[in-house]
Amino acid sequence: MSQENDPPSVTKELEGRYANYFKVGHNPFEFLLDFGQLYAESQQAQFHTRIITNPTYAKAFLGLLSESIAQYEQTFGVIHAG
Repeated sequence: MSQENDPPSVTKELEGRYANYFKVGHNPFEFLLDFGQLYAESQQAQFHTRIITNPTYAKAFLGLLSESIAQYEQTFGVIHAG
């Protein structure tokens, strides 16, 4: 779990991937976060990344994302969900 100001410890270049479609699943031991793309002309999402984490880290991620969205909205205005 990293804050924005923490220097990342990355051994190789990170690859950025755009995602506008998400799926979340879980079982008793882990959360599965699937990221992909869905476009109007396509009827099926193309998933490209799956993150698997335990419930403790999933909840920490939720808190971090919530804080980040609140900071974003304070700076740029309210995000209106589509």
